[in-house]
Amino acid sequence: MSDKELTTDLHVTAEIKLYYDLFVPENSPGNAPLLISVHGYGAHKRYMMREAKLVAPGDFVIASLQGPHQHFRPAKDGGYRTGYGWLTDQHSEDWVALHQKFVLDVVDRLTADGTVDPERIYMLGFSQACALNFRFAFTHPDVLAGIVGICGGIPGDLETNPNYGTFDAKTFYLFSDEDEFYKPEQFAAFDAKLAERLPNYTSIKYAAKHEITDEMRQDIKNFLHPHSV
Repeated sequence: MSDKELTTDLHVTAEIKLYYDLFVPENSPGNAPLLISVHGYGAHKRYMMREAKLVAPGDFVIASLQGPHQHFRPAKDGGYRTGYGWLTDQHSEDWVALHQKFVLDVVDRLTADGTVDPERIYMLGFSQACALNFRFAFTHPDVLAGIVGICGGIPGDLETNPNYGTFDAKTFYLFSDEDEFYKPEQFAAFDAKLAERLPNYTSIKYAAKHEITDEMRQDIKNFLHPHSV
């Protein structure tokens, strides 16, 4: 077959299931605040549910979302475990759109049945999810009441994407000084760009690696606590 007969990147549209775990506090009266928790590359929804429970005030409903890309990763015991990711560099715009639809569908479901308050929706993301969540916040600036990003990058098209609006909600950005994936000067640049763009912005640099530490958890808890009531 010659190159003249070759057509690439044709596609069909398929429906897939996107999985999430939901925690609703016992005796919740409904109309509760919601924390949407999004894991980083290679993790899973159970991990981020554990992290979210460590920082969310007691009246929060928690939805922990799981990425669509499953793969095997080496485990500490020498075997392999299944990890999940959100996007790759191939057709990344499709995966960004899928993440945003996932978030909106979960929010619509939980607000429609009265489980959560549409005015008190917060987002937490670690590593790969950090930039993804910021993309959501800038594209849908009226959905979230607050966002927390931990040890991750920011959208590379922050200054050029015409779909990004003004995000006025409270933002908390946490980064570390010994991160294995980001150099200190990269985090400094991310911090400066976010501070310039966001009117209600707070950031803290930690003596840590690419991780969520107890100190970070306490600061996130303090950030979320005033917003629960």
